[in-house]
Amino acid sequence: MITAIVLIKAEPQMIAGCAQQLAGIEGVARVYSVSGGWDLVAIIEVVDFEAIARIVTEQISTVPGLQLTNTLTAFRTYSKQD
Repeated sequence: MITAIVLIKAEPQMIAGCAQQLAGIEGVARVYSVSGGWDLVAIIEVVDFEAIARIVTEQISTVPGLQLTNTLTAFRTYSKQD
């Protein structure tokens, strides 16, 4: 499984609606509203890098109200569960 983290800035009045629409995209595992310089964080979990490219460029980028995204690809996972 490949994980990508998408940092998202959205129009303030549309944050909740954007989050709900993002959460409905296949491959988006979770969406968090966050404090700081970004409004939302979407976690993508898919089987290949092509799926990340498709989700970000064809689906996430078309959500109304999104202003800016920054996509990070995870190399390794460190957790207590592992």
